[in-house]
Amino acid sequence: MTNQQRLNIIDRHIAAGVQIPCADGVIICEDTVIGADTTIYPGTMLFNCHVGERVTLNNVQAEDCEIGDDCKIGPWVHLRPGTKLGRALRVGNFVEIKNASIGDGTKVSHLSYIGDATLGKNINVGCGLAVANYDGKSKHRSVIEDGAFIGCNNSIVAPVHIGRNAYTAAGSVITEDVPENTLAIARSRQVNKERKK
Repeated sequence: MTNQQRLNIIDRHIAAGVQIPCADGVIICEDTVIGADTTIYPGTMLFNCHVGERVTLNNVQAEDCEIGDDCKIGPWVHLRPGTKLGRALRVGNFVEIKNASIGDGTKVSHLSYIGDATLGKNINVGCGLAVANYDGKSKHRSVIEDGAFIGCNNSIVAPVHIGRNAYTAAGSVITEDVPENTLAIARSRQVNKERKK
């Protein structure tokens, strides 16, 4: 794609009601569909995506994915193929999502990797979640149901199922299913030992 072709595509989207206040580093391929009143900031690259209305994309790289209406995404977000985001999601700084579907109103605010997972609606994902989806031979899928609260610095070792309105404590490594309406604590107890002088 030449720079002129890139600018022509951007101009077409602006004429259709997409806000692009600065086109620096913005790349939108021909097969991307973008809804009206969406705002795209510099550094955003969209390849074969379907983007809803009233979405904000701030330095987002996305390929072969769907983004629902009213989502706020970025900065520094990578949406890999197979990603399907519902409505009114918040996906924040330094998040990577791959082959995952995430329901309406869920927040994945920062520093997380979500791969091969299904997340329901209105989930809060604390910073530093890693979904460990690969065991060295096969990819496995995890499920997190509606209303769950995932603590900071968690690892979810797939495949696991976290039930509706369940909580996981900060610093946990979740290796087993968590029933609905329960708190999972998967970390060793802190021990303080005196230093030898």
